[in-house]
Amino acid sequence: MEEKLIVGIQERPSSILKWVVLSLQHVFAMFGATVLVPLITGLDIGVALVASGLGTLIYILCTKGKVPVYLGSSFAYMTTITATATASGSFDSSLIGLMVVGLIYIVVALIIRFAGSDWLKHLLPPVVIGPMIIIIGLGLAGVAVSNIGLANGAFNGDVAAVALITFIAVSAMAVYGKGFIKIVPFLLAIFVGYIAAVLFGIVDFEIFKEVSFFQVPNFQIFGTYDINLDAVLVFAPLAFVTIAEHIGDHVVLGEITGNDFIKDPGLDKTLLGDGIATLVAGAIGGPANTTYGENTGVVAITKVGSVYVTGLAAVFAILLGFFGYIQAFIASIPWAVIGGMTVVLYGLIAANGVKVLIKDRTDLGNMKNLIIVSTMLVLGLGGAVIQLTPTAALTGMSLAAVVGIILNLVFNGFSSKA
Repeated sequence: MEEKLIVGIQERPSSILKWVVLSLQHVFAMFGATVLVPLITGLDIGVALVASGLGTLIYILCTKGKVPVYLGSSFAYMTTITATATASGSFDSSLIGLMVVGLIYIVVALIIRFAGSDWLKHLLPPVVIGPMIIIIGLGLAGVAVSNIGLANGAFNGDVAAVALITFIAVSAMAVYGKGFIKIVPFLLAIFVGYIAAVLFGIVDFEIFKEVSFFQVPNFQIFGTYDINLDAVLVFAPLAFVTIAEHIGDHVVLGEITGNDFIKDPGLDKTLLGDGIATLVAGAIGGPANTTYGENTGVVAITKVGSVYVTGLAAVFAILLGFFGYIQAFIASIPWAVIGGMTVVLYGLIAANGVKVLIKDRTDLGNMKNLIIVSTMLVLGLGGAVIQLTPTAALTGMSLAAVVGIILNLVFNGFSSKA
């Protein structure tokens, strides 16, 4: 049932040139968001690109080439990665936490394989998922405000000007852009903001002196650093946020292509691919992987759903991870530029959480639903902490997720529609 596509899921483009161009388009679509995560968290940019490419190839293998999905860096874990790394002084705990997230995906995939997926829909209804996504976005709002030079009265005219130019660029392209421009507004806004930053003299070019054309990413291989399990309880609840995102992305892609991917190849196989990809990403020092709506958008616009195209895009991403000057350029982007983009980006993430509630028509006049949503928002955004051990705690998004799931089960039992 692939009549909605001009190039089918398991078909190759008609020529090598078309194949390369279509794959590069997917690279452009995922590039901005994929490198933005390590740029904000401090993880290695080259490793993130390699992890993205490897993850996509792993996913293609696990799903037997039946789903044209691209996997990139997940935004859902940024706050937790940053907080955990700041508290511990290294990324060791964060990487272990991300690997555990991958294992949770794998376990859930195995349960679904033998018990079906209805239980998952009941455990994570929209009244719980919506606030989770809102907290992910708004939890990062302070970082964006700081980056644009408007935090604590520390106003800097040059920083604010560059941030404003970047903000205007990304907003204009997202609202008024056509075709390819509308697909990659964040990526193009980086270049606009970067040019502005150069003109205002706030770009540090010294970093280019320290790199070479070919440069091996700074992999942090599992087993070469301290294994600290303190972060497991912090990261584990977030796995269910991205699992819900995973399901939603596959439903949307199915509508675009005319396929039911939840049935074939099956949610167990798609989750398995996503889980192993995140496990591998954490094992080499990269951020968690997740299905990318940006690339789903490319499929929707081009009507090209070929896994050969997404597969070649994954190979390109791996190769880009070894290009030193590309990494240096990304690392040289001033925080003012990042801030101008993230004012929009973080707000969009939060707004998507609101859209989940609206699309489900969640009744906030129902006091049970109102208590679930309001409690999660206050705990997630208010800095609530439950100290579990001297070095581990449930905080922010993780605590809100646990409390939201418990409250929903108490109020609504296993009813997927509150």
